Amino acid sequence: MTGETHKETLGFQAEVQQLMKLMIHSLYSNKEIFLRELISNASDASDKLRFEGLTDEALYENDSDLKIRISFDKAARTLSISDNGIGMSRSEVIENVGTIAKSGTKEFFQSLTGDQAKDSHLIGQFGVGFYSAFIVADKVTLITRRAGLTKEHGVCWESGGEGDYTLETVEKETRGTDVILHLREGEDELLSGMRLRGIIRKYSDHITLPIVMKKEEWDKDKSENVVTDEDETVNQANALWARPKNEITQEQYEEFYKHVAHDFEPPLAYTHSKVEGKQEYTQLLYVPSRAPFDLWDRENRHGIKLYIRRVFIMDDAEQLMPYYMRFVRGVIDSNDLPLNVSREILQHSKDIDAMRIGSVKKVLSMLEDLAENHKEKYATFWKEFGLVLKEGVGEDFSNKERIAKLLRFASTHTDTDAQDVSLEDYVSRMKEGQDTIYFVTADSFAAAKNSPHLEIFRKKGIEVILLHERVDEWMVSHLTEFDGKSMKSVAKGDLDLGKLQDESEKAELEKEADEFKELTDKIKEVLGDKVKEVRTTNRLTSSPACLVAGAQDLSGNLERMLKAAGQNVPHSTPVLEINPQHPIVQKIKSEAGQERFFDWSFILFDQAMLSEGGQLEDPAGFVHRLNGLMLALATH
Repeated sequence: MTGETHKETLGFQAEVQQLMKLMIHSLYSNKEIFLRELISNASDASDKLRFEGLTDEALYENDSDLKIRISFDKAARTLSISDNGIGMSRSEVIENVGTIAKSGTKEFFQSLTGDQAKDSHLIGQFGVGFYSAFIVADKVTLITRRAGLTKEHGVCWESGGEGDYTLETVEKETRGTDVILHLREGEDELLSGMRLRGIIRKYSDHITLPIVMKKEEWDKDKSENVVTDEDETVNQANALWARPKNEITQEQYEEFYKHVAHDFEPPLAYTHSKVEGKQEYTQLLYVPSRAPFDLWDRENRHGIKLYIRRVFIMDDAEQLMPYYMRFVRGVIDSNDLPLNVSREILQHSKDIDAMRIGSVKKVLSMLEDLAENHKEKYATFWKEFGLVLKEGVGEDFSNKERIAKLLRFASTHTDTDAQDVSLEDYVSRMKEGQDTIYFVTADSFAAAKNSPHLEIFRKKGIEVILLHERVDEWMVSHLTEFDGKSMKSVAKGDLDLGKLQDESEKAELEKEADEFKELTDKIKEVLGDKVKEVRTTNRLTSSPACLVAGAQDLSGNLERMLKAAGQNVPHSTPVLEINPQHPIVQKIKSEAGQERFFDWSFILFDQAMLSEGGQLEDPAGFVHRLNGLMLALATH
């Protein structure tokens, strides 16, 4: 025997223990879903065998009749779910059942509230189907053998759902996995064939594999159903997406989504269509109600299952959906692709490209329908996936206009952080003579809302879009116009309000520039290479100064973000604009003392830097100068 054949006791990862406790308490009111989850796992195991079997037929071990078997033993009070899918090796059991190796695990546990109803949604969202067995079982035994390994490489995993589990090497003649539930007291209803069939037809009718049970016949002498030796298939065992739409109920669509997405909640929306013509394929695509915890894990693959003529080919076929649509779940079934297709072939297939283009259009149409006709649902979508959709502006040039119409923002129209303003809304409210869509970027909503760059816009009642998410800087670098209107940052380049400024205002600005030229030159001399230029401004009404990036330079916000991410960023020297009407600027203009003028100039620059969320190079120097000026003012 090898060193692996011994029986050992291992401790669960702390998160697994916590999760099982939550499962038992939070999901008990809907406990029958455990069977759906275990059947889905069995189905996935068979799908994986089919995929690996494309390149290694020996894995089938002369048994290609894939099925899932449900059985129960009244005397032993056990319920078993068995499959002849891919199975697991010893290391895979430890990896898949003893630990949760998921991105976002820490955030998941931090988000739990203690409210069982709310937490049950989060648990479903996290996708941990196997542990749901402990809702109805006080002990679970899992016996498995990976396809391709010999019978002595079977593995028996067993746990009472507490702090640890045992692992033992056993002999297993057949490949696949048996999950045996030792039922808790009070769960005897699950020892009924009729009850089990009802749960299967309710939650798992759409599974494409046959789910088989032994037939039962009525025994007059015993006055009860008796199990026979004959198998019967409980579910329809055909592809739900291949059925005519008018034969599928909404409940069936939703249950299929829960299976394919491993989600506990119904989807937000779905689209089901058959494409015919040069290519033939069927799409059944879903938008989830909530974002999964690994949405931002770049290693996480997409959620599309690829089938060819109803035969499962691969999971998470990323070639079928762009990265910015990684939230989409569902299946695509092609009638044209060869069954031996590989991921490498998919990357260079014109058929795949056409299916991807068609699928993206379907998802965009689904989102457009939500935005137009189901505004509350779209608000939910935007809250969960808006940041991801924004990525599409730069990733998908051919659909940029459609994506732009789906974007939602906060703006000065309401001054709240609710992102419910579309670009079409903005354009409809533009002032007469306005030909530019204005926006400001910052690292928080408060910083965007209170940016000094907005002052002239508020005075004139011109709406400004408030952008404060990390992806926004990248997005606006690709979204330079909308509906024929250019998009412009209020904090970059010269501010030309065009027809929104009358001639008298322009004349006044020119006059102030002349009057204050000596001052701006002097401040520039003091600040040196910290600023590219010092000039009077038409942006400010209540602040003394602001910093402005060059039209072609990185914004201050983007520069800070890139530096924080460890990027080498060429430093952009800003322009300092001063407000001639502000008392501080008037005070500096009249300041005779060279040292005091020096201090005022630096305070003006540092204040402008702070007001736009920047960091001071010399905070102590700023405080020292400010204290000195405050003391000087206090003694007068």
